[in-house]
Amino acid sequence: MIVKQIRLSNRAKEQLIRLKSKTGIQQWNVLCRWALCLSLKEPTPPPDVEHPADSNVEMTWQVFGGEYQDIYEALIIERCISDGLGTSPDILAKQFRLHLHRGISYLAATNFIKNIGDLLKLSSSDETQSEE
Repeated sequence: MIVKQIRLSNRAKEQLIRLKSKTGIQQWNVLCRWALCLSLKEPTPPPDVEHPADSNVEMTWQVFGGEYQDIYEALIIERCISDGLGTSPDILAKQFRLHLHRGISYLAATNFIKNIGDLLKLSSSDETQSEE
């Protein structure tokens, strides 16, 4: 398990609230999974920016990953290896948090996402919206 608990920043919470209203997806963990995958799709590592854990949105790793938590863990490990960062528990936790927050910012920053169908289009697109 990458982390035991995940607590998002207030900024990420506000961005997810807007995404929930646009997509109709009501579970934080589902939107966070989309966000993580979108960030992992980017060829560059996320910027090393501090994201405070200052919101009341919190979930366990099991809730985040659900039945596919091992796959999400493997994706993060593989990404850290390919970025040359190593796989210590601290690095994995930090990179997970950075990718999660970058992905949430990407999803919220795009005017493309107006409904759940736009998420599906984004997942099959070769272009990643990368403006924060």
